[in-house]
Amino acid sequence: MGFFSEFWMFVKARKKIWIVPIVILLLLLGTLLFLTEGSVLTPLIYTMF
Repeated sequence: MGFFSEFWMFVKARKKIWIVPIVILLLLLGTLLFLTEGSVLTPLIYTMF
């Protein structure tokens, strides 16, 4: 949790709250790609990108 607390302190100090939704979206997409690796959904996901 040290990384997330340090990231949050950076966002608050630099007033860059707009970065948070981008990071969350990237984490969700990365998790989705990781979890569907080798599954039936793989062709569907790769056609979206």
